[in-house]
Amino acid sequence: MYVKPITLSLALAGLLLAGCSSTDKPAAPAAAAPAAMQESASATAPSFGGTCDSAAVAALVGKTANLALVDQAKRQSGAETARVLRPHDAVTMDYNSRRLNIDVDETDVVKQFTCG
Repeated sequence: MYVKPITLSLALAGLLLAGCSSTDKPAAPAAAAPAAMQESASATAPSFGGTCDSAAVAALVGKTANLALVDQAKRQSGAETARVLRPHDAVTMDYNSRRLNIDVDETDVVKQFTCG
């Protein structure tokens, strides 16, 4: 059986494009942080459409980051998700206006809150 070169080229191009597709499986959370604190979706509806307001949680700076504080900060800021960022953590640079970033020091004390 003879296969035309154009047919072979199209089949090869299709295989290459199929290799570029992504799966819908989420990446595993960082080993240094508990999964619940890394990034969590709120069970309650955000207070104003999921837009983050980091100024609303400025009073929480200086407190120790734990699951209760992360949930409280999400509620007060109106964020849909939150992530705790420790020193030397690898962080994606994608901007998400509905995400609260909680920057902590080596002892998990909150240094600052930012949105994105």
